Amino acid sequence: MKCSVVRSSLKDYTYIYLAEEQDFDDLPSALKNTFGTPEAVLELDLHPDRKLAYEDVNEVMKNLAEQGYHLQMPPQEDETGLLDLPAK
Repeated sequence: MKCSVVRSSLKDYTYIYLAEEQDFDDLPSALKNTFGTPEAVLELDLHPDRKLAYEDVNEVMKNLAEQGYHLQMPPQEDETGLLDLPAK
């Protein structure tokens, strides 16, 4: 399953995976307004064995098939500090 990934211009560490046939302009208005201008990051070919850094590939593929996009929010803070993100 081919998709593209765009980064939010307004929210750090927030990304949208778009199904190959999905256009950012077709997303719900509320999502587009809070996301800001999309910045292209990469193109991916997803399959069940593919590893993603913060997302479950099967959940991403399910959302792409059902709604045409998948929203990736910033990782939650963890007490171990292993997932802490660099300060911007």
